[in-house]
Amino acid sequence: MTDIRNLYSRGDALLIVDVQTDFCPGGALPVSGGDEIVPVLNRWIEGAREAGIPVFASRDWHPAGHVSFRERGGPWPPHCVQESAGAAFHADLRLPSDAIIVSKGTGPDRDQYSALDETELVSDLKARGVKRLWIGGLAEDVCVRATVLDARRAGFEVNVIRDATRPISPEGGLEAEQDMREAGAVLV
Repeated sequence: MTDIRNLYSRGDALLIVDVQTDFCPGGALPVSGGDEIVPVLNRWIEGAREAGIPVFASRDWHPAGHVSFRERGGPWPPHCVQESAGAAFHADLRLPSDAIIVSKGTGPDRDQYSALDETELVSDLKARGVKRLWIGGLAEDVCVRATVLDARRAGFEVNVIRDATRPISPEGGLEAEQDMREAGAVLV
């Protein structure tokens, strides 16, 4: 088995996208097998800690009545409502105490799929000298894809950790992988 810390190098960061209770089995908007990525991500987190690599974690952090909810004409059931149990990171995800949390979808009238969409993440990464991101999380065909594409547009090298992401649908996963590869991301 590869020692993950040896895959990281100076200028890298680990970005975990939306590994929240509502996106795992039993949640309001579950991704099939979403909880299966948690042990994989925990190994990547441990490797990042050992290598001295910063860990970032994004989360949907919606107000009640968010524009993405069906009650307002959006495509999704209510999910990841601020301060709710469903908005919490998965209970088994071992985020370090110094992980940088990025909240998105916080305004009632605008959705944000990407962790880089009108957040401070790009400037924070650049201030830390980050050049390459290792990305995993949920869902591959929605928020992971959007984050990867925005990261590439922002000039970051991107490695997508395939074992650490799951799509909403197999078809969506295939499309997302194609989009991410075409944008220059590496799927590892």
